[in-house]
Amino acid sequence: MSKSRRQFLTHASLALLGAAAGCRGKSQKTAEPPPGAPPAFGTSQAAGPEVSPATFAEAEKLMQVELSKPERALAAKSWRLNMGSLFERRTGPRKVALGPTLAPYSQWNPVLPGEKAGPGRDRFVRSKTDPGPLPASDAEIAFAPLTKLSRWIEHRKLTSTRLTQIYLDRIAQFDGKLRCVITLTRDLALAQAAQADAEIARGRYRGPLHGIPWGGKDLLDTAGIPTTYGAEMFRNRIPSSDAAVVKRLHDAGAVMLAKLSLGALALNDIWFGGQTMNPWLLEEGSSGSSAGPGAATAAGLVGFAIGSETGGSIVSPSTRCGITGLRPTYGRVPRTGAMTLCWSLDKLGPMARGVEDTLLVLQAISGPDPGDLASVPSKLDFDAAASVKGLRVGYFPAWMKEAPATDVDRAALDAVRTAGMLPVEVSLPDWPYDSLYVTLFAEAAAAFEEITLNHDMDKLRMQVLDAWPNLFRQSRFLSAVDFVQADRFRRRVAQEMARVFSQVDLLLVPSLRDEMLIITNATGHPSLTLRAGFLEVSTARSDWAPDPSKPLPTFSPPRRVPHGVTLIGRLFDEGTLARAALALERIAGVVDQRPPGF
Repeated sequence: MSKSRRQFLTHASLALLGAAAGCRGKSQKTAEPPPGAPPAFGTSQAAGPEVSPATFAEAEKLMQVELSKPERALAAKSWRLNMGSLFERRTGPRKVALGPTLAPYSQWNPVLPGEKAGPGRDRFVRSKTDPGPLPASDAEIAFAPLTKLSRWIEHRKLTSTRLTQIYLDRIAQFDGKLRCVITLTRDLALAQAAQADAEIARGRYRGPLHGIPWGGKDLLDTAGIPTTYGAEMFRNRIPSSDAAVVKRLHDAGAVMLAKLSLGALALNDIWFGGQTMNPWLLEEGSSGSSAGPGAATAAGLVGFAIGSETGGSIVSPSTRCGITGLRPTYGRVPRTGAMTLCWSLDKLGPMARGVEDTLLVLQAISGPDPGDLASVPSKLDFDAAASVKGLRVGYFPAWMKEAPATDVDRAALDAVRTAGMLPVEVSLPDWPYDSLYVTLFAEAAAAFEEITLNHDMDKLRMQVLDAWPNLFRQSRFLSAVDFVQADRFRRRVAQEMARVFSQVDLLLVPSLRDEMLIITNATGHPSLTLRAGFLEVSTARSDWAPDPSKPLPTFSPPRRVPHGVTLIGRLFDEGTLARAALALERIAGVVDQRPPGF
């Protein structure tokens, strides 16, 4: 997390839902109401522990509200009658268990009423560029983009079995440095590769992912194979069925090579096996929470990977590891069988070594699934050769002049003009967008309520102030009123984004700009992060709040690392987003460079 988000986590006061909710108290006898009397608040049996005016006085500090003394006294006197029973669902005696697959009844729809989103047609025209001869070096083959790997396999210049073995050998050689693989699926991969080769030899070519080895973030269920969420308490969890995305990749003929690391329960880059490291700078983490997909893709250990994002988990590792990450529009890719962190924010998307690679994967995994109530039908209109001239690219002038923007971001804005696109200044209100984190914290704490309350969460490796254990405990005291108000604010922010996109076709933003990460994850807009240049850093970077007792490594002379820029697209318009990104990728001319030592 960046500095301002850490400050928010450290200093912001969380609202208090209730001072305490314990077991049901002794029943109080009440007079029988006369016939025809309607039910009324305050007439139920008292429940929960006794509270006092002092309890409310302390709670007010968390809520940042103020009651008068009489109001406080009345609230304390009536709490057990009015509110105590509201917690019976989890405190008993009539407890109701809520299984992990049960989604909330209310759903977020990123498309505003009366608005149309996405293209009106399905069209997918991939590049027709000759991939050239097969390289002699296994390393060159391993780092080749999916666009080339798929053509070599299609034309039978390369077998899936050979490519799979190349990646298995590289995992054996380099994973000890990176710690990006949680479970290696060697036997399955070799069997799928052999099947792919046999099918292609018979003339049954399934498409551009056929025979391509891939790795999945280890929050995607895999039948009979551990899916651990990177968390100690789930190390032995073995699902009985595949996630929808896994099934679709199997159907596309892709070869599942490994379950890749994620920060525990999808936060940052530390899991039960250690910290996943950045191939470009081994003294720092790869960023998270799609840490393994970022590192493995950057190091040439997989053909592509599947990551997930709730608040920056594709964008951040893609930026740091110098790869391309596509966060699709909320609802385009089904999350059935994927770990839930936040029902109304979670998204699954491809991470690869080139822009077009991500579209090849997106095409295979898009579409609704009955298991994900938020997934919807959508169209994908992409032509790799289509012109980008005249596309209006919005940018925020002030953001380009201050951190976290860099010279790479400013050069990308110049490249917009070079490509024939039109830079357009845009603006958003100066609102407290951090307030939208109420949604993330409340939903995430609900998703992991059981292991928080039974203290399984205490087993996680990270127990610092900005790790989930502390945040989930604090989130027990968020106000239900503030949750609803955050949802209303979210709709207001969506309206502002609709206004911005009435002026432009896409946005160019510094990848790690807090406001845009928060806003676009909340509104559901797609983003595409691509390597656009290089920087020099004198200090290792971290997703975690600074710890003075554990200073980060410093470098003299500074180290050269890749840097990514991010494009934000209209809802369900990933095709336009990718066309513009392809143009910037060609102008930058840095996509083929590899991390030293790999």
